[in-house]
Amino acid sequence: MTDTVSAQQDTLAPGAHQEPASARVRELLDAMTLEEKLAQIVGLWVGAGSDGEVVAPLQDAMLDEAPRFTEFARHGLGHLTRVFGTRPVEPAVGRRALLESQRWLVENTRLGIPAIAHEECLTGVAAWRAATFPTPLAWGAAFHPELVEEMAAAIGESMIALGVHQGLSPVLDVVRDARWGRVEECIGEDPYLVGTVGTAYVRGLQSTGIHATLKHLVGYSASRAGRNLAPVSAGPREIADVLLPPFEMAVRDGGARSVMHAYTEIDGVPVAADPEILTRLLREEWGFDGTVVADYFGVAFLHLLHGVAANPGHAAQLALAAGIDVELPTGNAYLAPLRERIEDGRTPIELVDRAVLRVLRQKEELGLLDADFSADAPEDEIDLDPPHHRALAQRLAEESVVLLSNDGTLPLAAPARVAVVGPNAHRVPALFGCYSFVNHVIPQHPGTEDGISAPTVLEALRTEGVEATYAAGCAVDDDDRSGIPEAVALAAYAEVAVVVVGDQSGLFGRGTVGEGCDRDDLELPGVQRELVEAVLATGTPVVLVLLTGRPYAVDWALERSAAVVQSFFPGEAGGAALAGVLTGRVNPSGRLPVSMPRSAGSQPYSYLHPALAGPSSTTNLDPTPALPFGHGLGYTTFVRTGLEVAAPEVATDGSIEVSVRVRNTGERAGTDVVQLYGRDVVGTVTRPVAQLLGYCRVDLEPGEEVTVHLTVPTTRLAFSDRRMVRVVEPGTVELWVGPNCAERETEASVELVGGVHEVRPADALLARAEVVRD
Repeated sequence: MTDTVSAQQDTLAPGAHQEPASARVRELLDAMTLEEKLAQIVGLWVGAGSDGEVVAPLQDAMLDEAPRFTEFARHGLGHLTRVFGTRPVEPAVGRRALLESQRWLVENTRLGIPAIAHEECLTGVAAWRAATFPTPLAWGAAFHPELVEEMAAAIGESMIALGVHQGLSPVLDVVRDARWGRVEECIGEDPYLVGTVGTAYVRGLQSTGIHATLKHLVGYSASRAGRNLAPVSAGPREIADVLLPPFEMAVRDGGARSVMHAYTEIDGVPVAADPEILTRLLREEWGFDGTVVADYFGVAFLHLLHGVAANPGHAAQLALAAGIDVELPTGNAYLAPLRERIEDGRTPIELVDRAVLRVLRQKEELGLLDADFSADAPEDEIDLDPPHHRALAQRLAEESVVLLSNDGTLPLAAPARVAVVGPNAHRVPALFGCYSFVNHVIPQHPGTEDGISAPTVLEALRTEGVEATYAAGCAVDDDDRSGIPEAVALAAYAEVAVVVVGDQSGLFGRGTVGEGCDRDDLELPGVQRELVEAVLATGTPVVLVLLTGRPYAVDWALERSAAVVQSFFPGEAGGAALAGVLTGRVNPSGRLPVSMPRSAGSQPYSYLHPALAGPSSTTNLDPTPALPFGHGLGYTTFVRTGLEVAAPEVATDGSIEVSVRVRNTGERAGTDVVQLYGRDVVGTVTRPVAQLLGYCRVDLEPGEEVTVHLTVPTTRLAFSDRRMVRVVEPGTVELWVGPNCAERETEASVELVGGVHEVRPADALLARAEVVRD
């Protein structure tokens, strides 16, 4: 292949799709030299090099040594990359260093333009001593967008205090394969759940003035065989109807200001070089007018990994033409390689100008063009883990715990002899995902304290008054069985054994889950199943606690354990939340945001499958999961009855209004997650056997009954027809409410009437809920 751009990309490139820019921004652009323009569309990763502290794909190969700031930024700088999340630094010290860097840019570059400082913030700002919240999979389990919005606003407060402007979150990839290591970073397997919760995060973060960055557009989670950074074979309808909707919601409804491309190549075309996705769809169809940033080294990967660019300069042209405005984390392609192509006329300068205008508009929007960095940073310490952040972390952790099964053993009776065993019972890192500072950075700095208070499950149980003995039994992921006899002996003597197993999140093979830590099976890592089996064999009732970043195939444990509790990396307050659930202080209300598989052989799997993908007499393999999407128990019971539709017929461009009665039939207060599902019975293309149409959390006292009204726009049933046009078709829709996607506790139906409705940008996308108390 030659290092020229295709005709299609060339027509998209020069000056196309320009958003309005202020006179000030255009004057700045006109005043810039080529070097100053290129400086505005790259980042600088201070403190990162090839010294083994690898926190990005191929970082050791892409960076030789950390460049000197003053040399790199002499013409200006677009982004400062991960000032706080690369190495442990006291927050006040990092704030002071960031301010000094900004002051240097203002005082020592010709145009005096500050940089945008960006940082990871998936489970809290990635800074030492910062509050660390539950992972996104736990957000999905809580089914509580409003609480996620509060959490994101708290994260934004901390970022503002540090001087950061942009957060590289949320992740809106829809889970397609439980073997993929980054499942923990995703919200769930349903695009509507992902879209509503993810949009809430965007609103919360941006309410503080921080720009949110949607990750990763698009297809990343559908990588073949669940392998990180593998090709994607998804068809255009799966992309349009399953993987894209959360991004569209976060752009249209959330007003997201930045988007990050996926490393993915879809049917042979890398997203980083695809103007159909990054320009036509994102900007022309959805109306996005922010900046598109590269996933780290993603531009250079067009040359090094995908092989669609002959060299880094060619990669830069492809990426710019597609619509990537900023190369992160540094300037492998957008600096010298791109400058050479522009100077010899192979790349039009208009491509660069378009990106620079977008970056300058973003800086103007953030107030950076008028920012004053002349004053010294305050000397006082910064509290990044204040009480109200910890309270939010605990509330979200508690609401996200899913009780999978229970024979009445939970909540634990007191007094009781309790044996607490398992590799995750007394390890702080077991509470956190791979983008937490504890697991992302601390392991590469031995001897550095975690910087936050995070009681383990064992410690929290003892705080709740449980007298517990303890033995680890085994590690998370090795074959050492020498500790199992001790754990078995403790369990045999106890009245109840709490066995805490699961994952260690890490990066690029340094964990059992996390970025670059994929699985080819879904058994518990290491010899953990042997530990659980040995404890079960004692005859002591076993409460199995799963602290994981993905769902595992544990149907064998569901059948034999007294109770099974699932927590998806619940964060700094996760130990307390789990102890509260085990002792009964907390009535669990989490619901599964992903199906619980029976085996890795069923992957990829989604409850959103057509009939042909379900169990059938034509195959000896049954893909039915061990537990369905939406499943979750508590310490009370709920009955849902009387599902009614307000009108038996609804126009295809209208809204379906339904009501359902929900009653707490137990003896203690609790929270139900009301889940409305639908099935489009006949479509011009195959439709899923179940689809979440709307949901809401309802708090009920014992014996209390309420009516829940849901208004569902028909666009919730839209899909791409045979022309790849998004439509709502007339026909019968089955509706039901139940405790999960598979159980139809109360049913109704509605007829969509009229002509085929082609979905418009102004059409509503969100269901609304109202709870009426008698």
